Amino acid sequence: MKLKAILATTVIATGFAATAALAETDWPQRTVNVIIGASPGGDTDFNARTMARYFEEITGTSMVITNMPGGGATIATSAVRQADPDGYTMLFGHTGHLIVAEVSGLADYGIADFEICCVPAIDQGAVFVASKSSGLTSVEDVQAAEPGSITFGTEFGGYSHLQGLIFQEETGAEMTIVDTGSASEKIASLLGGRIDLAGIAYGAVQDYVESGQMVVLGQPNEERNPLLGDIPTFKEQGVDFVMNNPYIIAFPEGTDQAIVDKMGEVMKQITENPQYAEDLEQGFKQPVAFLPQEEGVERLNEIRDTYMPYRDALQAAR
Repeated sequence: MKLKAILATTVIATGFAATAALAETDWPQRTVNVIIGASPGGDTDFNARTMARYFEEITGTSMVITNMPGGGATIATSAVRQADPDGYTMLFGHTGHLIVAEVSGLADYGIADFEICCVPAIDQGAVFVASKSSGLTSVEDVQAAEPGSITFGTEFGGYSHLQGLIFQEETGAEMTIVDTGSASEKIASLLGGRIDLAGIAYGAVQDYVESGQMVVLGQPNEERNPLLGDIPTFKEQGVDFVMNNPYIIAFPEGTDQAIVDKMGEVMKQITENPQYAEDLEQGFKQPVAFLPQEEGVERLNEIRDTYMPYRDALQAAR
């Protein structure tokens, strides 16, 4: 009993010490610049701005969102990497920005070159959607199509390119993969019949699906995201295609661990707010998810290991 009491006291003391360390951190004292490698209006921008609103409520300090699209997000990630590690420049990105960019050769650095704070959210709102003119209504249609007859729209070297490569491998289909650009450009190409298939956020195409202009083939989640309605996973359809996209909060290498820890604590508090969950649902059909630093880094490294075998294929398209 004495040993148990000593251990319990030690655990409590350790917890108090960690809390005290966070409490003694005077960060943030001024506006935090959050850099994202995406244009305004998309899912990454939405998640960053939603986080910033709640961050200010909790800390009393504001965040300013700086959009730096282009270069497969390397403009944004380079800016954060080169910033002073004082806690006032932060990256809000996702695996496409910090893992796929490295795998594809767009960047010669990756997650190991930043102080990863946490995984603040996981995009589980992506679907594979076909244009009405394509005639595709199921995964079976894709698998039965003549090799090269299906045109898959993507952004070469980016996350959606990797989606197409993995989907192709898991289904056994042979698609013609073309560079159509951003999500809005994919939508225009689907509506115009210039491409047959694309991976895209359901929230961005829901109206077109409901009007019959597009057809959803499935969602690449381990289990159904109930916020997407009655859309089956690819696993349910016999295709082992699971690919969702964790978001990442990261600071420049060398940032004080106390600052990184405090940001993680603030983000955890944000995810526990019911209103935040409602905002994510209404915005991009996204359920709440959070992984603290250690679990987040482990998950990201697992994803990196999964994507590395596609390095040559991604780089060949550049």
